[in-house]
Amino acid sequence: MNAQTPIVTLSNLLFCSPSTLAPWPGNPRVHSDKQLAKLKASIGKFGFTTPVLTDENKVILSGHGRVSAAIQLGLTEIPIRTIQGLTEPQKRAYVLADNKLAELSKWDDTLLANELRLLFDADIEIEITGFSTAEIDLVIDPPDKASAHDPDDQLTEGPPINPVSRPGDLWQLGPHRLFCGDALDLASYQILMGNEVAQMVMSDPPFNVAISKHVCGNGKVQHEEFLQASGEMSPAEFTDFLSKAMACTHTYSQDGAIHFYCMDWAHIREIQDAALPHFGAPKQLCVWTKDNGGMGTFYRSQHELVFVFKKGKSPHINNFELSQHGRYRTNVWSYPGVNTFTGKGFELLKLHPTVKPVSLIADAIRDCSHRKGIVLDPFAGSGTIFLAAERTGRIARGMELDPKYVDVAIGRWQRKTGQSAVLSATGQPWEAVQAERLADLGDSHGV
Repeated sequence: MNAQTPIVTLSNLLFCSPSTLAPWPGNPRVHSDKQLAKLKASIGKFGFTTPVLTDENKVILSGHGRVSAAIQLGLTEIPIRTIQGLTEPQKRAYVLADNKLAELSKWDDTLLANELRLLFDADIEIEITGFSTAEIDLVIDPPDKASAHDPDDQLTEGPPINPVSRPGDLWQLGPHRLFCGDALDLASYQILMGNEVAQMVMSDPPFNVAISKHVCGNGKVQHEEFLQASGEMSPAEFTDFLSKAMACTHTYSQDGAIHFYCMDWAHIREIQDAALPHFGAPKQLCVWTKDNGGMGTFYRSQHELVFVFKKGKSPHINNFELSQHGRYRTNVWSYPGVNTFTGKGFELLKLHPTVKPVSLIADAIRDCSHRKGIVLDPFAGSGTIFLAAERTGRIARGMELDPKYVDVAIGRWQRKTGQSAVLSATGQPWEAVQAERLADLGDSHGV
């Protein structure tokens, strides 16, 4: 044995009250409330598995945070081992080394991602590992780079002439649900949500502008008008429309939930007036800046607004926290617009006149929800929320009034996942419902 190596002895496992242990004087390691909360959760889940190391006077050498957590949990005894044979300088050095040496190791991101996925598959509460949602997302699902070539955006099928879906249909899309119903009708949310509440709401309501004049223009891609708020409403009527939708999403979201509402510049007053009784003033205003200008006569519009509201007073989910987890997020969101995705096909515009890129929605979801948390979209449109939820490990709940866009959303999700949507009322897969209903349509036309 090296002459410099101290001869130490360790006691057998002992049990004592955590309140009888003294912290090391001048211990420089600080334990935040957030870390102590994670330690308490770990102890609650796995028990007090690692003994505290003390000297012969019951002064803590290793385990200060665990002792603090045990005291806060009200534990009456915890396991300890005492060490004898260290000098005071050696004890002082050990206290520092015990904390610092663990910081010098690194993670194998590939193996770590695999382990985290296995825990998700086993339905383990993954935050019990000590990793935050933001850290998990960075390992499993690195942030999207805004690209004009996102494969989830490159789809060409437009809305069907004869949709399969019907008002009142509730579709199961794997873990997600899509209801063909009215975003202003609380009873529709009861069918869609049951007793669930959303962690976050991502809403892209119609802007009360005529689609043919303001969105499609004279281009090759043309769409029918929306069933609601397609230019027919007065400012007061549109404010009431938005307010009713907000009242519903407010009811079916948890306290502290962040609600994102997309809107154009021309209806800033209406959306703020609508939100005021439910959320108060906006928490933030984000701007989606696009690569190219769109419609507009006096300056072409190259942006859309995303109003950020918060329900209640509970803490909201914030997974970027001023970039401390490696995600740099501002209130300027730069993503390609629909006229950037391709120079020849306008694939996204064929799906829906106001479709958003998947990466934009995915990043917002990462910001303000947890994995396996529920994200709600009351105006699901072409179903971008479902692709974004698949990408980020969240669970989507979507509402869409127009049956043809329900079909579009289901088609996109099915192509993304290779799975079949299921009609909840009958348990039939999409293909069976499609064959049955199109056959009925043919019979009604005398085919």
